[in-house]
Amino acid sequence: MSLESDINSLVTSVDLELYDTVVVSENDETIYRVSVISKEVIDGKRSGVSLDSCVELTHMISPLLDVTPPVSGDYRLEVGTPGIERKLSTLKHFLKSIGENVSLLLSNKEKYKGKLLKVENSKIILNVEDEVVEVDFKDISKAKTYFEW
Repeated sequence: MSLESDINSLVTSVDLELYDTVVVSENDETIYRVSVISKEVIDGKRSGVSLDSCVELTHMISPLLDVTPPVSGDYRLEVGTPGIERKLSTLKHFLKSIGENVSLLLSNKEKYKGKLLKVENSKIILNVEDEVVEVDFKDISKAKTYFEW
């Protein structure tokens, strides 16, 4: 099994979903970031993830990383949520964001903002001002969720 699938098993065991794992460098420090989301959806919105759940997962994942380090050298493990406004860089991210507001920038510089309705194969389908818009995933240069305050 791969490290990500092992982490996914641990995340699933506490009734959460693995959103992403990524290695980032911030302030001359290497961080192995594990992002999780709630499985629970109420009134079309995902529930939050408690700090206690993140701490519990940190304690579960840490020994695994002692055996299978994600990077060579020193790093810090960070377990949290990807946030209310987050980058969408894979089809998996789009699938986990159905029902949310998304902003897309296409490679031809077109921009769309609307509610993500569904993902079919590699097509991203949005409701933009009561009009259904279909975009091919390969044509997206930047995408993120956004929150209307």
